[in-house]
Amino acid sequence: MAKESKAPGRRMTIYDLATLSGASPTAVSSVLNGTWKKRRISVALAERITRIADEQGYALNMQASGLRRDKSHLIGMIVPKYDNRYFGSIVEKFESMARDRGLFPIVTCTQRDSELEIQAARAMIAHQVDCLIATGATDPDRITEICAAAGVRSLNLDLPGRLAPSVISDNRGGANALTQRILAASAGDRVPGQPLLYVGGRPDHNTTERIQGFRDAHSEAGIAVDDTMILATGYAPEKAERALGELAAKHGKLPAAMFVSSTIPLEGVIRWIKASGHFGDCPPHIGCFDWDPLVSVLTENIIMLRQDVPGMLQELFKMIDSEPADARVIEVPTLFQE
Repeated sequence: MAKESKAPGRRMTIYDLATLSGASPTAVSSVLNGTWKKRRISVALAERITRIADEQGYALNMQASGLRRDKSHLIGMIVPKYDNRYFGSIVEKFESMARDRGLFPIVTCTQRDSELEIQAARAMIAHQVDCLIATGATDPDRITEICAAAGVRSLNLDLPGRLAPSVISDNRGGANALTQRILAASAGDRVPGQPLLYVGGRPDHNTTERIQGFRDAHSEAGIAVDDTMILATGYAPEKAERALGELAAKHGKLPAAMFVSSTIPLEGVIRWIKASGHFGDCPPHIGCFDWDPLVSVLTENIIMLRQDVPGMLQELFKMIDSEPADARVIEVPTLFQE
């Protein structure tokens, strides 16, 4: 059990946290800077130190009175990936809009790693950001809790949370509209009543909503979707490639049309199609819930849905300016790239 907190009015230090957690100052420092695994510190101790740091508002005290009396005009953003046009365009537009408002943006990539997200949030708080945007975070509510303990505003982008305002795409509506277009475009090449194949995504809000929109469009068309046609095996290209190979080996000929959740798994899909020769001289019709102008030169059979990044960021900055207290979720309609 943790000992009593420090005396009121005094700045919390690593040594205070060491006393409260029953650990050495070196162990506390290692946990807070993310190097504890290399020092053979137990998971239980790391979790205890982290919990006590949050309870004591350690990040807040790093920027307490005397160190910071006015706004820093720094605004932070964490993003999961830089390697696709969607997140790259979010970062570029975010930086531009922040500077237009007299804010200095700080951005870091966390590789969809929950521990890196927490480390990044703590580091940005330590650097006194006024606001932190969690983009596509694996656990946005955990980030919100850390920010709240430090007195820093947080908002979510791309993936919603329960504890802070969020701006996301209309994933279900967009997926429904995209599925309808693929069904119509592939009608002459599909076996009557044959569903599309869904490829990519992970167990999060966006994938759940896209799959539901995908199913809704099939239902509206009177087509049943078997669970084997849903390959939500992750975003990595190699996972999509492997999933297609395994499904083809198990069931034979694949459907003549596919719904792909983003351009990241699309890379694996196209690679498998070309390497396997599965479709011969008749490539499948593909719809992608993402956009990249280079895709248009790969094949004419791809329909692309574009997430409205400028619209999403406009809504985000409206909330930053208005400071809503509730954890509202704003869904921004998607666009077709004609």
